Amino acid sequence: MGFGQGLSGLNAASQTLDVIGNNIANSGTVGFKSGSATFADVYASSRVGLGTQVASINQRFTIGTVSGTGNQFDMAIDGAKGLFRVVDESGGVLYTRNGQFFPDKDGYLINAQGHRLTGYAEGGTNLVPVRVPSGNIAPSATTAVTSKLTVDANAPLAGGQVLEVQGSVVLSDGTNPPVTYQYTGTWSNPDWGGTPPPDGSYTTGSGGIPVMFTGGNGTPDANNPATLPEGGGNIPYVAPVAAASFNPAVANSFTHSLPINVYDSLGNSHQLIQYFAKRPAVGGESKWDVYYRLDGKELPAPYNDGGAGLPTLTFDDGGRLRSPAAPVKITVPDIGGANSPAETLSFTMDYANSTQYGGDFTYSFGQNGYPTGEYASMSIAADGTIVANYTNGETQNMGSLVLADFPNLQGLQPVGGNAWVETSASGQPILGKPGSNSLARVKGQSVEESNVDMSQELVNMIIAQRTYQANAQTIKTQDQVLQTLINLR
Repeated sequence: MGFGQGLSGLNAASQTLDVIGNNIANSGTVGFKSGSATFADVYASSRVGLGTQVASINQRFTIGTVSGTGNQFDMAIDGAKGLFRVVDESGGVLYTRNGQFFPDKDGYLINAQGHRLTGYAEGGTNLVPVRVPSGNIAPSATTAVTSKLTVDANAPLAGGQVLEVQGSVVLSDGTNPPVTYQYTGTWSNPDWGGTPPPDGSYTTGSGGIPVMFTGGNGTPDANNPATLPEGGGNIPYVAPVAAASFNPAVANSFTHSLPINVYDSLGNSHQLIQYFAKRPAVGGESKWDVYYRLDGKELPAPYNDGGAGLPTLTFDDGGRLRSPAAPVKITVPDIGGANSPAETLSFTMDYANSTQYGGDFTYSFGQNGYPTGEYASMSIAADGTIVANYTNGETQNMGSLVLADFPNLQGLQPVGGNAWVETSASGQPILGKPGSNSLARVKGQSVEESNVDMSQELVNMIIAQRTYQANAQTIKTQDQVLQTLINLR
């Protein structure tokens, strides 16, 4: 036995304690990867080994606990594979698992060491420093409006109950023209229970006979009510009047109204109101005329490329929409006026999948325009997409993070500051977006804590201490043997 073996053991135990101490010291360092020392024996030509030596200091690239922070610029790699790619002030490339970033004075995301986070530019594969957006998002003019409706099949006709006489009124001159009556009183025929008959053809409740006005003197008037030829009962005479025309100021001239905001090319908001007026059915199909008002003004015709006027929604007897078959095209010139000139507003109005059922009027609508908005915050999606959020509720993709992986992570060289650099032993980096190419995904507003297992490190410390003591005993024993030899003289 020689002193060399004991000294090498003391050195190995000391280095083990150094590694353990470094792990414990960095147990609170975000993204830190704990290390461990590996050793190898030393032999020469003799049969007895010459002790031990430190073969390498390996780092464990296992994932640490991911904890939420609420900081919009923090991010954690939610898996074992992947490293953030950063660049220093001189352009040198480094890699780190520490996802604590914040914007510098120029808006670039940097870490505590001043290294800039890099990613892919929007729509490309060029690697650029990630920068916090600034300024306003440009407005977008409305180009499409959708209105999915369910209109009430039982709603009264717009403008009042209208009676279309299916027979004829016998006038004194012998002519037989059809007449439309505006009903405003109370129906007196007991077969109808005091309520108007259904829209469309007007028949008696008992015999189903079309109404025929047959006044005794050939002309019904207030003193001579028209009578039904079958089914009994009288109908009070009312003078024939024209159906009430649409007027947005008159509530009973339309059945439903639906307001929605649209936007011009400058982001100015304009209120578009749709008015739906139920009309008499024709040929078993229900008719609903649609009127438009923009900022209280009637829209100029035509409403589509074919020069057609106001659209009419037509529903079959199953409540399915039959027309219009295509979206209505609406064009509004001089939308902003002299004070705020904007491009001509042109958009389509789509009523696809609308229905008519016996229930309340319901709707869902939307449009694709929006006003300008100020930058509010930034978020990182799981796939690394960098999303800017604006005060108008819109979002905009600003690019994507890039992660790196290496064929041999142990070949990376630690350079401090929780960073590594590429070496010939590590191989070239394999770059990609989070979640692609077997890379881990990213979790925003979170950080990855150190993967140091404190209990394991304390146990390792006890073992290293015992190893140190044992090697010290071999030196002490060798000393006692030498002392015995000296005392033989």
